[in-house]
Amino acid sequence: MGLDRQARLIRITDPSDPRIAEFTTMRDKDLAGRGDRFIAEGKVVLKALLDAEAGSQRFVLEKLLLLENRVDGLGDLLERIDPACPIHVAGREVLDAAVGFAMHRGVLALGRHVPASSFSDFLTHLPEQALLVAACGISNHDNIGGIFRNAGVFGADGIVLDDACCDPLYRKAIRVSVGAALRVPFYRAGGIGDLVTTLSAHGFEVAGLSPRGTETLSSYVPPRRLALLAGTEGEGLPADIMARIKTLKIEQAPGMDSLNVATASGIALWHAATRMGRAI
Repeated sequence: MGLDRQARLIRITDPSDPRIAEFTTMRDKDLAGRGDRFIAEGKVVLKALLDAEAGSQRFVLEKLLLLENRVDGLGDLLERIDPACPIHVAGREVLDAAVGFAMHRGVLALGRHVPASSFSDFLTHLPEQALLVAACGISNHDNIGGIFRNAGVFGADGIVLDDACCDPLYRKAIRVSVGAALRVPFYRAGGIGDLVTTLSAHGFEVAGLSPRGTETLSSYVPPRRLALLAGTEGEGLPADIMARIKTLKIEQAPGMDSLNVATASGIALWHAATRMGRAI
């Protein structure tokens, strides 16, 4: 490691050091929420955060906390970090005591999400042909992470979430998404009824995924602007919302329960992306 990079490292010897306060008892703070700030964990996710910071105005990397024996393996990534961003390093005992549990990746970043100024502004900046996922009441971080991963794989232009969805920037959701939560633009848009109304006003056909859907996914021809709406497992989409929109069902073998919502979103995204002639 070069001398310049070594000089940037800020050694932490006390887990209660206020310079790493945002990482202290990280598990509890994640559950409590952090507003627009979030913790990114691991080398792959750090790279996704740096890519997102460089490629858009949606994210800012504010500080790093690294296990000392991980520093040498992060050389290329550390070279990309703004000189104003502090890079803290600590031994394992200090790091584990600071975050409240044993760390295995040893790479933690504090990021900040900079959302669009409004839902209408978010939608206005999408391309003329656009594919979105809309999420309603999804409270499981694994499912949110899976939906973001699918959206990234199949080239969706964004994700919109109602106010009952969990945070896609919770560190587990980011990890499950394999960093796609930092790559796929998203906006939290309030109640599901208003969300559907605004999507329709911006020219989107909203198509709800449900075992009770009136049209099969395999026969569906998507329009130029499509928002695939996925609801929480169990209750699914509210009846009043389903009455307002087109509804699609994925054919499946008889006698089986419905698909996991993340799996259903992946199948529907593949179908829509290929029918829309998008490069995937």
